Amino acid sequence: MASPLDSGPFPAANSHHARLRVLCEHAEPCGGCPIIGLSYGEQLTLKRGRVVQSVSRYTALELLYTEPVIFADSVTEYRTRAKLIVAPGGKIGLYAKGGGHQIVDIPRCQVLSPSLARVTSLLRRIVSRDEERAGPLAPFDILGSGALRAVDLREVRDRPDGPARVLLTLVLQRSRTADLTQLRVAAAELMAEETLLIGVAANFHEGEAPQILGNETVVLRGATSAPDRVGDSTHLATFGSFVQAHRDQAARVHRMLITALMGGKNGGTRPRILDLYGGSGAIALSLATAGAEVKLVESFAPAVAQAKAAADMQHLQLEAECGDVAGTLRTLSQRGARFTAAVVNPPRRGMSPVARELLSRLEIDTIAYVSCDPDTLARDLDHFARLGFTTTHLRPLDMIPLTDEVETVAILRRSQVPRARVVYEDDDVLVVDKGPYEPTTPQGEYKSSLVVRVRKIQGAEEAVPVHRLDVGTSGLVLFARKPDMVARWSAAFSAATARKIYVVGVRGITPSKGAITRDLREDGVAHPARTRYRRLAVASGHSVLRVIPEQGRTHQIRRHLAAIGHAVLGDDRYGHAPTNRFFEERNGLDRTFMHCVRLECDHPITGARIIIEAPLPGDLRAVLERAGGPGTLRFLDHKNALGTASSLPPPPPDSHHDHGAPIDIQHANETGALPAVNLDPNDTGTLPAIILPDNDRSSRGF
Repeated sequence: MASPLDSGPFPAANSHHARLRVLCEHAEPCGGCPIIGLSYGEQLTLKRGRVVQSVSRYTALELLYTEPVIFADSVTEYRTRAKLIVAPGGKIGLYAKGGGHQIVDIPRCQVLSPSLARVTSLLRRIVSRDEERAGPLAPFDILGSGALRAVDLREVRDRPDGPARVLLTLVLQRSRTADLTQLRVAAAELMAEETLLIGVAANFHEGEAPQILGNETVVLRGATSAPDRVGDSTHLATFGSFVQAHRDQAARVHRMLITALMGGKNGGTRPRILDLYGGSGAIALSLATAGAEVKLVESFAPAVAQAKAAADMQHLQLEAECGDVAGTLRTLSQRGARFTAAVVNPPRRGMSPVARELLSRLEIDTIAYVSCDPDTLARDLDHFARLGFTTTHLRPLDMIPLTDEVETVAILRRSQVPRARVVYEDDDVLVVDKGPYEPTTPQGEYKSSLVVRVRKIQGAEEAVPVHRLDVGTSGLVLFARKPDMVARWSAAFSAATARKIYVVGVRGITPSKGAITRDLREDGVAHPARTRYRRLAVASGHSVLRVIPEQGRTHQIRRHLAAIGHAVLGDDRYGHAPTNRFFEERNGLDRTFMHCVRLECDHPITGARIIIEAPLPGDLRAVLERAGGPGTLRFLDHKNALGTASSLPPPPPDSHHDHGAPIDIQHANETGALPAVNLDPNDTGTLPAIILPDNDRSSRGF
């Protein structure tokens, strides 16, 4: 059966294209095209491999096929949007490889479109001149007085065969920019000298913010926006607004979405489509041009205004709303809004858990998810699976040739909420592997819960949890099949010989081991509590711990670790907000880094020792790999610390991708290994527990 994403006409693969290699004089120092040394066929293989590796971390996605990458007709001179850094000496380019702040000047860059390359050449000359004269476009220098930090260039075309025009944004240090008059004169001079320029704006950068663009933009001269044609639709481009880097590939994404959501037909009932994170409306306008009624949601007000103006200009049915995606979805859910389908095109960090939860509540059958990050895409698809949406198709595109970045379009269809995954069961109890983002028992703000999914299992229709995990915590939860069995098993897990073991990521570097003894208040009463931990590894300046709470007080681990200055990563209640934001933006962590990896107790009937493990879930494995490199995961897997054997492939010879942050091997070796548990992470059925003889009650490394 043909894929709904095969909307064609896509370029047919050929051996000449696959063997293509691009040569560039800046390839060695420049960090802009990191895989330029590979043939184009090898680049596509690498990109598809990134998607395959990301989805393979999740049991719910193990049968999902990653289709071949749609390759680009043009792998050079394709970039129609570029943000370039300005440095003393007339340099305009990108940061050099290896980190730091060295700028590589990139005249004759292989990927800039001819129009952007031409404007950049003019800017080099003007910047060099103003550096000598202390003019308004002198480059920023910490020790100097210049203000120009970067430039943002955007090519626009009002029709497919129309001439290219350029919008230029000058990014300036606000503290060194007092008078706009000189900047307006400089903008007039630029436009007089280069006819490709149709508008120049100033954007103001604050302090040492890591983002290139600041929050305020002022048009200095010329157009405030311009029509830009992508495929069969036209949107209004403006200064600093988001656009896909490759015009032809962006048009293919639009055709794929029309085919998947509208069947490629304009007739019949007019589909009503919700477009989330819609930007200035490129996708929404393409769907509206094809005959859909579209509601766009975007939090950036100027982009919403541009989308509305473009729709009005073309007499298209598009409603554009400025607002937070989660907040808008909550309102739509309360109103009982109905849509045929939804498109989500979030930033690199993906959708928030709240937004995913709320989207699943709408009366909607199909979701098209457009992603620029395979790791956060796979994380979100795994969550959608528990919310009752099955991913049916996964199609990568080469949106940014010569880099390892890959765009992916996923199609999700509504299905049944799945049963919980059973790890151990007997006549009395089941132990299941709880995913993140779901409560153990029903809560009003969540569509489903773990207990609902457990009760879908035959023989567990009356199941009751013996203990619980927080919404953001994953791992093992024990359920009694019948309510009258709860007391017996609760007593077993309250015994001194019982243990719950967690893998926890925390802020900063902890001592190699320790115990936190601190009373915790519940309902106004102080209760004794003690939590033991041992550091397993250090990744990017933060610690991975094995933690055992000796009691089960509310939020005991999170409160105790926060109290000693090592808050759990991702903890939005007791944690460190700046660190949490960093880990969400850079590493895709959108929940608390806590996983109940192991349960130990004596069977209340047979007296046998039961030890059950659950592997670290895919989202936390991805965070560890991004934060510390594959070496961190391999080390922890080798120590059997994550509940299962490694699923990582061996590193290729002379690999340059296995340089993760150093691991504290000495302290990690002190931990001792958790006993290996032969659990197959790809088996969705019942997994056996280890049942030890009654006399084996060792503390296993503590």
